[in-house]
Amino acid sequence: MSVMIKENPISEAEMIAQAEKALSDISRVRDGVGRVIFGQESVVERTLVAVLAGGHALLVGVPGLAKTKLVETLGIVLGLDSRRIQFTPDLMPSDILGSEVMEQDETGKRSFRFIPGPIFAQLLMADEINRASPRTQSALLQAMQEYHVTIAGARHDLPAPFHVLATQNPLEQEGTYPLPEAQLDRFLMQVDILYPDIEAERRILLETTGIEDAKAENVLQPARLREIQTLIRRMPVPESVVEAILKLVRSARPGQGNAETDKHVAWGPGPRASQALTLCARARALYDGRLAPSVDDIRALAEPVLQHRMALTFAARAEGTTVRDVVAKLAKGI
Repeated sequence: MSVMIKENPISEAEMIAQAEKALSDISRVRDGVGRVIFGQESVVERTLVAVLAGGHALLVGVPGLAKTKLVETLGIVLGLDSRRIQFTPDLMPSDILGSEVMEQDETGKRSFRFIPGPIFAQLLMADEINRASPRTQSALLQAMQEYHVTIAGARHDLPAPFHVLATQNPLEQEGTYPLPEAQLDRFLMQVDILYPDIEAERRILLETTGIEDAKAENVLQPARLREIQTLIRRMPVPESVVEAILKLVRSARPGQGNAETDKHVAWGPGPRASQALTLCARARALYDGRLAPSVDDIRALAEPVLQHRMALTFAARAEGTTVRDVVAKLAKGI
């Protein structure tokens, strides 16, 4: 049995035809990114899944692991109008959103004019987002959820599609500010970037230290990306997958009858986590060439979707337990 979630059903033949076309486009995107980013297949997959699902992603890793390069490459390959903001402790909200300036015309009449900030882009790279103050970080909240900003009481809509791909250094490094829980929840996924294996690092050495580096090329247009995002929202979700999502998310909340969660988790994910799992599971299925998600997709996505939406108790942290450990155990139980 399959269910459609607030979407108009389309015929199976039409769905298959659209999916085959989307698969070809996604394959070209994957190849285009792969020419520049080496040995990070899982990272590329999860980041692309977040974009295909229409959401935002938080890329976490130590400096030098090609986080910024990945975002730059995606902007070029997907044909998106991209902007970059380097977050620093002295960055102000107006530096992101824009501001109003007073102008005077030839007659001497004065008026305010809004000058858009770099957030008015289809792909916003928030580089080292956790180096800015909480006040500046919160400037992204409305934009990430509502896709518009309000300046001096006036609403300004953001371009479509609009995606925020933020990079973050580990919090244990000096000069960083933890993102507030409300903002973390706006990210569809947290993608952890680890060190490359030896073969990938060998290829990096050989191909990036010569006279010419590999350059990304555009293979998709923003309008086509939006069509694929719409197709993903129309994909059917089997009842077994819906039940697996509900079981996983609810078991990650204290007070829901799971002894391990009650022992280790201070607070768990809200309904937005269920929404994120549903969208990402559909996108991952299409990314892999399937027309409907499976429970395996939920297990694969449990860590990137849930880990930034949970917090452990002090006792659990003192014992050396990590959020990934808790999520992994919960994912095995679905």
